[in-house]
Amino acid sequence: MTAASTDRIEKDVQLNAPRSRVWRALTTPSEFGEWFGVKLNGEFKPGSHVTGRLTFKEDAPDLEMWIDRVEPERIFSYRWHPYGVSRDIDYSKEPTTLIVFTLEDAGTGTHLTVVESGFDSIPASRRAEAFRMNTGGWKSQMEKLRKYVDA
Repeated sequence: MTAASTDRIEKDVQLNAPRSRVWRALTTPSEFGEWFGVKLNGEFKPGSHVTGRLTFKEDAPDLEMWIDRVEPERIFSYRWHPYGVSRDIDYSKEPTTLIVFTLEDAGTGTHLTVVESGFDSIPASRRAEAFRMNTGGWKSQMEKLRKYVDA
């Protein structure tokens, strides 16, 4: 029996939408914000810094994303501060985690994998909670994305 990883979260989802539709939902900031629950400012292009306000948690600090890779209809990745929802923590002093979305054709739909890695470098005082909350968060977000692209 292998031990569960505490450094990475991986979720897979089968979507009944073509890869081009899923890609738009992931990489168009307004569409990403619609299903994810964030109002974003900026472009999703490699090297860009995008900020936004969570629409489901009004008292949270601004969300920050550093766009890493954009390989059309294949890979989209960015870095952020995981579970960065407290105004009492200066997240700028912490390392980020890496989120990678990978898209593959699957019949008439799309197989999407999301991996968030790098939790082992998050300060111990909040690592377990960030991992737990994002594990549940990605499960919920993949379901929201499914409903969004299937609509």
